[in-house]
Amino acid sequence: MYIEQLVLTDYRNYESLSVEFENKVNVILGENAQGKTNVMESIYVLAMAKSHRTSNDKDLIRWDRDYAKIEGRVQKQYSSLPLQLVISKKGKKAKCNHIEQQKLSQYVGNLNVVMFAPEDLNLVKGSPQVRRRFLDMEIGQVSPIYLHDMSQYQKILQQRNHFLKMMQIKKQTDQTMLEILTEQFIEMAVKIVSKRFEFLHLLEKWAGPIHKGISRGLETLKIEYKPSVDVLEGQDLSKMKACFEEKFNRVRVREIERGTTLFGPHRDDLLFFVNGRDVQTFGSQGQQRTTALSVKLAEIELIHSEIGEYPILLLDDVLSELDDYRQSHLLNTIQGRIQTFVTTTSVGGIHHQTLKEASTYKVESGVLKKVT
Repeated sequence: MYIEQLVLTDYRNYESLSVEFENKVNVILGENAQGKTNVMESIYVLAMAKSHRTSNDKDLIRWDRDYAKIEGRVQKQYSSLPLQLVISKKGKKAKCNHIEQQKLSQYVGNLNVVMFAPEDLNLVKGSPQVRRRFLDMEIGQVSPIYLHDMSQYQKILQQRNHFLKMMQIKKQTDQTMLEILTEQFIEMAVKIVSKRFEFLHLLEKWAGPIHKGISRGLETLKIEYKPSVDVLEGQDLSKMKACFEEKFNRVRVREIERGTTLFGPHRDDLLFFVNGRDVQTFGSQGQQRTTALSVKLAEIELIHSEIGEYPILLLDDVLSELDDYRQSHLLNTIQGRIQTFVTTTSVGGIHHQTLKEASTYKVESGVLKKVT
């Protein structure tokens, strides 16, 4: 798949933009704060219905405007698909093929993207929250059911936390109500944990060989899901539920004292091991970067294996963060196969055939023009 046309209206620093892209590498050049990353982000938002840079949708709307609009025409193997996303202060409206989608979870997955930005190097060394977000965004692209389950889980978690807070300050004492909320919570939690195990198993299958290749055969990468409740990969859902029930029975008093849900998918993490050692704690910066790069390249293959098409790759200011060897490995991987967008202040130091054959665009003060 590839994005053929992108139209922005009052998005970030773009009053209006209409641009056509080719199904190859597209390089967007410009100084900092001119709007390079905003173009990348708009493609990501068109795909995911949320930004990778901010959780506040109002940030995406041009100053003093009521709404921002992103439109794109996506070419797939067998069809051309118009997508539209309108972001206003009241919320978001998404259209696919000119038909408004009732839920964003029905919309996400029509356009698949893999984003690799400098902050993605934090995937390994950042907080567990960064890794959970990565999991949720990536699984959501290939599984609309997961997005729906995740949204239900967040609602129940909020209700349960609110009820525990009320019990903490003695405004509630109804143990039966807590039991009902816990039951609903466990129901959704086991679905999410089970899907995460399944996804990471597939991700490791792709990331392992890629990592071995980048490290010239010297390193073996393993990815491990670390749930906050003692459940196992491949365990059937009824056994998982029993583990959760036992855990929550044991910590009930503690949760009421603290006024919050202490265990569940919102507290889980994932670990990366290179040659048996935890990369976050013991890995060199080079190993951490190779791990992050391997995971991103694995995502491309995983999405391809799930949907039969390659996603679009967004490389936002990341080439300058990688040494020549890792840069080459990345560019060799995408060559001729994947529509890729690269933002950079200069391509001066990057000597690779892929970039020599790329389409180049220049951005200045929110104006994007093709360089001929």
